[in-house]
Amino acid sequence: MKTRRHAKILEIINNTSVETQEELQRLLREAGYNVTQATVSRDIKELRLIKTPDAAGGYHYSTARGGEEHISARFHSIFSDSVINVQYAQNIVVVHCLTGMAQAACAAMDSLHWKQVIGTLAGDDTFICVVTSERDAEELVLELKKMLSDTER
Repeated sequence: MKTRRHAKILEIINNTSVETQEELQRLLREAGYNVTQATVSRDIKELRLIKTPDAAGGYHYSTARGGEEHISARFHSIFSDSVINVQYAQNIVVVHCLTGMAQAACAAMDSLHWKQVIGTLAGDDTFICVVTSERDAEELVLELKKMLSDTER
């Protein structure tokens, strides 16, 4: 449950400008996660979320760029809990997930800011990554499949 909640938090902050813990708590509740303010506070700390300035002069939560090792660990956890299969066609990587988990896995992947990934798009059980070339797509698939096989051991 915690992994899914963390994935949902990453998805929310990647898609919505969230300024306060109370706002994040409300959005989580709307998504079906009945959480307390203390839980939200712990999640923010565990995910190492930071407040960054926005265009309107306010602040919103985002992933910490300096904590890539923590984000990477969180990605591996979400990825291994969510992903069923990975394949590519030309420069598009297709990631098949458990029903309802594609957006969370996609948001976690986005948080890694991989330079060969131009953009991503998530549905309910599948997300795609558009990468710079077919060669990059093949390499990304190999890396993602290696992560899947490492977690199955």
